[in-house]
Amino acid sequence: MNKNGLIYDVEDKPRFGKLMVFALQQLLAIITATIAVPTIIKLPMQIPAAILGAGVGTIVYLLFTKFKSPVFLGSSFAFLSSLGVATMYGYCGIIIGSIFAGLVYVVIAIVIHFAGSKWVSKLMPPVIIGPTVALIGLSLAGNAMGDIVSASGVANLSLSNLYAADGPAGIVNAGYNLVALLCGLSAFAVIIICSTQKRWKGMKLIPFIIGIGVGYTVASIFSIIGYCADVDYLKIINWGPVVKNFVKLNSNGHAAFVGVTAILDCPRFGLMEAISELVHGHVNSDILRAHDNATLLNGAGVGEIAIAFIPVALVVFAEHIADHKNLSSIIGRDLVEGEPGLEKTLLGDGVGSIAGTIFGICPNTTYGESVGCVAITKNASIRTIFVAACMCICLSFFSPLMAVLQTIPSCVMGGVCLTLYGFIAVSGLKMFKNIDLGENKNLFTVSAILIAGIGGLSIQIPYALSHGGEVRKTITITSIATALLLGIAVYALMNFIEKKNAKLEVKDADDGVESLVAGAVAPEADFEIKGEPASEEAAADKAEDKE
Repeated sequence: MNKNGLIYDVEDKPRFGKLMVFALQQLLAIITATIAVPTIIKLPMQIPAAILGAGVGTIVYLLFTKFKSPVFLGSSFAFLSSLGVATMYGYCGIIIGSIFAGLVYVVIAIVIHFAGSKWVSKLMPPVIIGPTVALIGLSLAGNAMGDIVSASGVANLSLSNLYAADGPAGIVNAGYNLVALLCGLSAFAVIIICSTQKRWKGMKLIPFIIGIGVGYTVASIFSIIGYCADVDYLKIINWGPVVKNFVKLNSNGHAAFVGVTAILDCPRFGLMEAISELVHGHVNSDILRAHDNATLLNGAGVGEIAIAFIPVALVVFAEHIADHKNLSSIIGRDLVEGEPGLEKTLLGDGVGSIAGTIFGICPNTTYGESVGCVAITKNASIRTIFVAACMCICLSFFSPLMAVLQTIPSCVMGGVCLTLYGFIAVSGLKMFKNIDLGENKNLFTVSAILIAGIGGLSIQIPYALSHGGEVRKTITITSIATALLLGIAVYALMNFIEKKNAKLEVKDADDGVESLVAGAVAPEADFEIKGEPASEEAAADKAEDKE
């Protein structure tokens, strides 16, 4: 273990066998969030493409940062509302949107190249970055706790149900499920045990793999009983993706083997789908199923997409800094002011996001889950991140594993995220140790960020109105980004007030100095208050001085 408490530092080289296991753990840490984005924007068939894009984007990022920043890139939740606008113009709209977002990072990187990065630290000091990092973890708590009590099983695993146009029908236990909670807590408990025990060093390095494995096993036992006894409450796992990977429905509605694509299949990445749209002159059918009024990209659409992506990218820039400040505190190296520097991390994130969309489906960003994995396992080896990225690229073509990963129940991943998100929050709180919260400037800034973020304050900017003046379309800036902007504004306001107060104090002091100087220049002045005679003692002293 080095001086920073890391078992493997950034340049360290774990043995091949361990390296593969560590990389798989990183993949499992980011997999849920990465595949969630295409599902939320109603393109679940693009899950393999999202995995491919995450791998490509991460490698681009590592190249720009000269393999000195150990963090994984994955599908960004910050652009969900922007993607909602982009998908109205098909895959071409998604790619154009990611290019706009990436170019924002590139432009800021160019500014930093010429102006330096000191202004960034002044704009966002630890009193702003600390609560923002904590907020990233705290804001995800609701998702984790919602997942940990939810089961993923389906009421009917028949092919007709699984191949329904709108997805598997009869999702059970959408609300609270005690069995799901047991499975999630099993994974959580195993992660704690593996991370804190001292007998087997290897277990401390792969707590997530072991935790997910135990949680999945417990969930499988309950699910098998549930499906055999037809008890919906016990159906924790949905094995539908595995069934669909190997079996398809023919024209007669009978089951048939999928074929070679059941083993190897090329992900339908964004560029390929966009070219298909341009060739055929209309948006693809899967986009139309998600948005029946979607149209092919046009000039007005480009402008609308620019409005949807550019403001959000400007705000996500601040989250980028927060992630790298957090990672810097974990690995004991300043990634922003030192090596590789904010300029290169921004270029890596921006260009990596564009590449991740072209070869995937949505813009990427640095993942807090990846940072949390580094913090817990004490493994910051850059080779782990690189191999995990290569794994993503390879596995996106390997259909069976993609299907199995989709069957990991949400409750088990909720138990894993209970740890990951908690470590993100604690990493932010650690930045408070050198902040004096008794000072009003710091107190108001931290309070504004935490309350606005936890309260879910977001900014919705209308950009399209109906003839009646009603808002039809809005750009949504997430609660974290809004809280960050509010914190920056409060801090700037408090600095302005402090400077004004300081000037007043100096002026008052200067007035006092002028009186003393006047007394020195005119020693015979008695400085009497008008309307009141000088005291007898003062008059006597004055007479003696004259003599």
